[in-house]
Amino acid sequence: MATQRHLIGMLLGTEEDWPRAFEEILRRLGPVTGPGGTKHVFDTERITIEPFSLRDRPRYDLVIDRLAYWYYHPREWLKKVALMDSAYLLNSPFTFQSMEKHAAYCAMMRLGLKVPETVLVPYKNPVDNARYAYTAARYNKPFDLDAIAEQIGYPLFMKPYDGGAWRGVSMIRNPAELHAAYDQSGEMLMHLQKAVEGYDVFARSLSIGAETMVMKFQPDQPMHQRYAVEHDFLSPLEGAEVVTIGRLVNAFFRWEFNSCETLVAGGEVYPIDYANACPDVALTSLHYYFPWAMKALVKWCVFALVTGRGPRLDLATEQYFAIADDPEFSYRNKLAAYRELADGYFDTVRYREFCATSLPDLDHIVLSWVAGPDFDALLTETVRSVYPPHEHDQFIAHLRGLLGLWVSEESSRLRAA
Repeated sequence: MATQRHLIGMLLGTEEDWPRAFEEILRRLGPVTGPGGTKHVFDTERITIEPFSLRDRPRYDLVIDRLAYWYYHPREWLKKVALMDSAYLLNSPFTFQSMEKHAAYCAMMRLGLKVPETVLVPYKNPVDNARYAYTAARYNKPFDLDAIAEQIGYPLFMKPYDGGAWRGVSMIRNPAELHAAYDQSGEMLMHLQKAVEGYDVFARSLSIGAETMVMKFQPDQPMHQRYAVEHDFLSPLEGAEVVTIGRLVNAFFRWEFNSCETLVAGGEVYPIDYANACPDVALTSLHYYFPWAMKALVKWCVFALVTGRGPRLDLATEQYFAIADDPEFSYRNKLAAYRELADGYFDTVRYREFCATSLPDLDHIVLSWVAGPDFDALLTETVRSVYPPHEHDQFIAHLRGLLGLWVSEESSRLRAA
């Protein structure tokens, strides 16, 4: 039986740490045996930006996109290879642009999730368009920003509808802060969103394909300390709801590489941000959770290619709306039904079976690598590329400690398995 080769392309910006990790794990994994005894090998390539004919056939079977949410040329290439060539993409270029934060709010409200009250307000400053002045003078209706804020209730957040990396996010406690933030927003289009006061936990869940890691997030800490290494910080019911919300968002929009932020207060789960076109997978911030993220990304890409999972661009929203509109369904029943749809989209059962039968050694492969000198070299080089020289020793020791903890716990887990 002939061996099938699969080429995975990566559209990258400034990242170097996780791409090197992904490439190395795939190299160490070697050939994979698929259903029916088929043999598969994987190559990776970093995609360059160049002119392309709309009739060109891409060489890539799967593309991991970390660039097109802001770089329009590769975005249009992704649309072309999705429409014309059925390339498998993480994520859909038709629904996953950074401005989809607004559409995601609307969709999850439509499905009955507990999204805080949110209002979109017009630009503070005129946009760079010659037609703006005429249109605004004739059709823009004057509005009372203070009245809107009072209706939402203080405190609230002002944040861009197409934001990312906390750009332009302001905590608003009073009218003075409201007007100062709005004045500074310039040509950014802003949401006003009710704050969830006195929340118990800020959870950030990273989903890659059929897997989700829920992490305790500390937004007031520097980036290297925001993901707390803490287990069981949510009750089983809260944890299940957070996972379900993340996977529901992804299945609804056909996203397969995304992070979701939720606040838990008094046992209630409030999703506040769940459209992240370039979710954080940096070694310096994920640290302890970095090996899990790399394994999940490798497993999902290999699963999709070996099993012939085809790209799915149609949203089939009517399935979700039928659940949302059923008067007989309680909130918990809706969550259970949404989870079933999400698990169906991600082929969760088949995925788990595939990992167990075709990737049985991956955990040990990654453990051996993270515990060895090659990973330490990646860690050291990453720190030196990110931090100033006087902080190198501090952050190398910091990351070594956290990854050492992961190695210890992963070794114990695998011995007990």
